[in-house]
Amino acid sequence: MAENKDQIGYIVGGGLKESFQARLTVSAQEVQEGAFVVIENSNWRYYGLVTDIQLGATDPRFADEQMEKRFPPELAQALHGRTLYTNLEILPALMQDIGPDLASPKYVEWRSENPEDPKPIPVKTVPPHHSPVEMAKPEHIAGIYGDPEKTGNFIIGYTREQGHPVCIDMEKFVQRSSGVFGATGTGKSFLTRLVLAGLMHYNKASVLVLDMHNEYGFDDVASDTKKAVTGLKTKFKSKIRIVGLGAGATIRGQVPDFNLEISTGDISTSDIETLSRELNLKETTPTTLNALYGSFRDKWFAEFRGMNRNQVTIEDERGKKKEVPAEGSVAAWADSNGVNVMAAEALHDKLRRLFGKPYIVEKPAADSVKNIIDALENGQHVVLSYGEHESDLDYLLVSNLLTRKIRAAWEKKTNEFRTHGTSTGSVFEPRPLVIVVEEAHKLLNREMAAQTTFATIARELRKYYVTLLIVDQRPSQIYDEVMSQLGTRISGWLGDDLDIQAVLSGLSGRDALRGMLARLQPKEEVLLLGWGVPMPLPVKSRRYDDAFWKELLGDSRKRSDKEINKEMGFYSG
Repeated sequence: MAENKDQIGYIVGGGLKESFQARLTVSAQEVQEGAFVVIENSNWRYYGLVTDIQLGATDPRFADEQMEKRFPPELAQALHGRTLYTNLEILPALMQDIGPDLASPKYVEWRSENPEDPKPIPVKTVPPHHSPVEMAKPEHIAGIYGDPEKTGNFIIGYTREQGHPVCIDMEKFVQRSSGVFGATGTGKSFLTRLVLAGLMHYNKASVLVLDMHNEYGFDDVASDTKKAVTGLKTKFKSKIRIVGLGAGATIRGQVPDFNLEISTGDISTSDIETLSRELNLKETTPTTLNALYGSFRDKWFAEFRGMNRNQVTIEDERGKKKEVPAEGSVAAWADSNGVNVMAAEALHDKLRRLFGKPYIVEKPAADSVKNIIDALENGQHVVLSYGEHESDLDYLLVSNLLTRKIRAAWEKKTNEFRTHGTSTGSVFEPRPLVIVVEEAHKLLNREMAAQTTFATIARELRKYYVTLLIVDQRPSQIYDEVMSQLGTRISGWLGDDLDIQAVLSGLSGRDALRGMLARLQPKEEVLLLGWGVPMPLPVKSRRYDDAFWKELLGDSRKRSDKEINKEMGFYSG
């Protein structure tokens, strides 16, 4: 039997429940935790992940004593090879029927039954003892994660040992909600920019970015390195609409494509209820809000904002003077509608934080909410930058209200398509939409999840072509029912055990992956997990730099300063 030069070891034990054990035949320094390995025997190829590297000895005395000091070098080396060894623990993930050897007479029969190579399936059995173990080759990785040359396969990173490209199928990525996680300072924003660039370039879906910290639209400067960071608008230009919150708002000194003003008539009582924790609302609030809506319908917010707290002095029948609520006051409205005056006035006090918001107006200059929805439906991407309105209150109110409107629009469009589009062709299939939510735990924690639109999207709106991409540093604070709905999970380093547990929830082999996630190199490596990738894999993340853009957009030649200036709008000649 010819020697296999690619072999790094052979199977010596294990099982489906406790992973495979392999004896290493090369230096332990050539293999790292998280290495993608392949085991081939007979008709089957097994794909697995190295989850542990263990030192062993045929006799503990050989490990305890330094043989180099007791024996000549040649003898010590020989004893090392026979008495001391290294084992790999391999988490089995997939197996694939590869058929008999090409030289076998049975191959023709197998190929006739399988004109195309069978797809990998979850591991159902184990390879026999001494089956060879190899590091995965580029063709193995391409067979599992997709061919990098195929349109729609986005390279998210490279294998750690050999630098082979690893892809995510963008079309599959948008079919379910997904998440980007990592502790503060681990490069979540750069990782999110990579994913967004892939989505926008391959045009599989429209993207709405709720950009709380104004990071994604225009060019920025990295907080740690102080280097320039290219904004998505710079590269995708007319494909992206930058929206500023409030009339006249600017983003990092630049003028957005248009501004978002919220009409008082668009604010529902449920939008206020989602702010219960932020505004410290009382248990009586829903009753008061229902009464306001009953009195004024969609004008309730404007009418309540316009109420005063004045009192007037009157004389009773006996000529005694007393203070009573003035006409147009909160107390006068409460008295006439059977509402507790103190509760109504307390709510009025709490809502003063919203009454003064400059982006909430009675009559907006344009229906900017509709403009956002139209842009998304027409295949453009929208980055909503909050500008100076970066408080949690602004983020919660605007994000939930806008997403509620979008949800209604996509549900209506989907129902029309299912009723009329497939038979008559008069109604087009809705364009898939990905909503990017930063600081997701503020909107999707256990307390808020039941009240916001986002939890409904994560659970149900996949059938209406809408999914979420949540970006967060504390996944343990996100409601577990929402986490369970996430398909693809891309995680950088996490140090907190609860956060690690949350990211791995619902996945097989999570105990083996736990240590791997805690030992990722910050800002350098990420772990790919979940439904959107065939098997877990740690990779070296791509760098968000000029080389990335050249590879993504296919511009490999060096452009002149004149071309760059013209592209940036600084040159008209």
